[in-house]
Amino acid sequence: MDQPLPLIPRKLMFGNPERTSGTISPDGRQLGFLAPLDGVLNVWVAPADDPQAARAVTHDTKRGIRHYYWAYTNRHVLYLQDKDGDENWRVYSVALDTNEVKDLTPIEGVQARLESLSHLHPTEVLIGLNDRNPQLHDLYRVNLETGEWTLVLENRTFVGFLIDDHHVPRLGVAFEPSGGGMLVRLLEDGSSELFLTIAPEDIITTEPVGFDKDVEHLYIITSAGRNTAALCRINLATKAETLLAEDARADIVGVMAHPTEKTLQAYSTNYQRREWHPLDPAVAGDLEALREVTDGDPEVVSRTLDDSVWIVTYEMDDGPVRFYRYDRGTRQAQFLFTVRPALDGAPLVKMHPVVIKSRDGLDLVSYLTLPEPKSGTCTNFGRQKLVHVPDFVETGACPQFPLVLWVHGGPWYRDFWGYNSVHQWLANRGYAVLSVNFRGSTGFGKAFVNAADREWGGKMHDDLIDAVNWAIDEGIADPERLAIAGGSYGGYAALVGITMTPEVFACGVDLVGISNLITMLENVPEYWVPLLPLWKNRVGDDTTEEGRALLRERSPLSYVDRICRPLLIGQGANDPRVRRQESDQIVQAMQDRGIPVTYLLYPDEGHGFARPENSLSFWAVMEGFLARHLGGRCEPVGDDFQGSSIQILAEG
Repeated sequence: MDQPLPLIPRKLMFGNPERTSGTISPDGRQLGFLAPLDGVLNVWVAPADDPQAARAVTHDTKRGIRHYYWAYTNRHVLYLQDKDGDENWRVYSVALDTNEVKDLTPIEGVQARLESLSHLHPTEVLIGLNDRNPQLHDLYRVNLETGEWTLVLENRTFVGFLIDDHHVPRLGVAFEPSGGGMLVRLLEDGSSELFLTIAPEDIITTEPVGFDKDVEHLYIITSAGRNTAALCRINLATKAETLLAEDARADIVGVMAHPTEKTLQAYSTNYQRREWHPLDPAVAGDLEALREVTDGDPEVVSRTLDDSVWIVTYEMDDGPVRFYRYDRGTRQAQFLFTVRPALDGAPLVKMHPVVIKSRDGLDLVSYLTLPEPKSGTCTNFGRQKLVHVPDFVETGACPQFPLVLWVHGGPWYRDFWGYNSVHQWLANRGYAVLSVNFRGSTGFGKAFVNAADREWGGKMHDDLIDAVNWAIDEGIADPERLAIAGGSYGGYAALVGITMTPEVFACGVDLVGISNLITMLENVPEYWVPLLPLWKNRVGDDTTEEGRALLRERSPLSYVDRICRPLLIGQGANDPRVRRQESDQIVQAMQDRGIPVTYLLYPDEGHGFARPENSLSFWAVMEGFLARHLGGRCEPVGDDFQGSSIQILAEG
């Protein structure tokens, strides 16, 4: 008799990683990474030739550090931290020789953005602060040694800047009422002039990358005049454009440039998986060498100033991310660490890219993860032979799996191939897991993005239903045991699924999702107000009666009466993007009608959960919820509530 696979403990997948976010200092002498200190993620630094001699250089005791950067002094590490998820980031500097921690932006209720680090000005950084106007960030030059601020630019227009290595803001980015955008040249005399207009249909698929060394050209990824976004060079004086690279199936999504010379070295695309392509012959051999190091998709995540040493990650689907130190001179890679070594030998499974047709003919690049099969029970996959899908499921020979449709946030984001904790966890519990790049997802050209305009809760949801029907038709999913779940937009999609298609799913899980599109748009963070033309163009206009009618029609709150399946909701009390109101109001509407709901609130979290204690408690509840309604396996809660701030405000 086959033995059931062991349950992989939730803590191994959702607790703190052992090490992550490996980087190398600009001079190549030190390694940095994030690792727990007394159970909280902090920055550690080690000599490059002795990683085991690492020491913690920060001492956060509550929320953990998630974002850090090397200063070009090689003596300072910068990191960002907010308060309980409010996203009012502060920038801190740690002096490695004295261990002094300096708060560079000590203002309550203000969001700081780290705008520019430059090897030409190693003791200074440019920081954006919305202290004067909460909607716009002024630029300040901040001295790392003294903490002194110098105003560089008082911002009255722009949502972002392109800054050269001299710490000079050269271009400002602004939105137009149409939902389009513009790049504005900032001239030395303080005046400005329009440089480039970005049409509304291109705004999401266009992104300036940076300048060449002499600031004579702008590198830009743009979909203007084409469907998939291409890599181009634009002469700043003449505006003449040169095409450098393009791909017919997918947008250019990544660029490598020399740290000081700014010459473009390579670009990446990602249709089903990430692929790197050389532009500079000098790195072609390096990219080839990296492909031979180990399995998985390589990515250069950090490099020395002279570009002689790279830190490279390898993304796997059935194992956690691996970090290597790569020497370009010898083309040899030294293994550094695995993010979660405790998962080595665990029964992790493969993630399978599949392309699903929508009802109106769009290609939906999706990712399917299946439970580990019992040996000898299944020999084929579905009724149709599909590329990239395993040959172990035969209709009638294997029971159909309960399926969890895990929906990504954004929605102008995408799902990727690689190690995914949620996929692995759910597959280990006996569920098939399907993630769909529905229309509006990025990376597949502007036509695919624009097909989602004003289709929240409409054709975007149709794509999800089409994918579920595909899984049923292929003999993968049990139509009586389907769940829809996700965070942010994915949480909204879960609410749409439970309200607008109430008979399809056996249950739903909403994490920080939107219940009312009108109240969401009326309560965006102040620094999102300049972005509202984009939202009104893409989602709906809350300032017109016609627009509000559409938003009401696409809001799950309008259909609470239809809810007939169990719903679990998780919310961070301090979420600045999707306010607590979004969860409160749908829970209240359900309770007013006597409809059961389970509602978990975390008073020290924002848009998602940063503290692993809170994540573990939520996943523990979700696991029990799915087991009760779909019949999968369930690990006992154990001590997964320990240290969590979880508040159970409703239990249905």
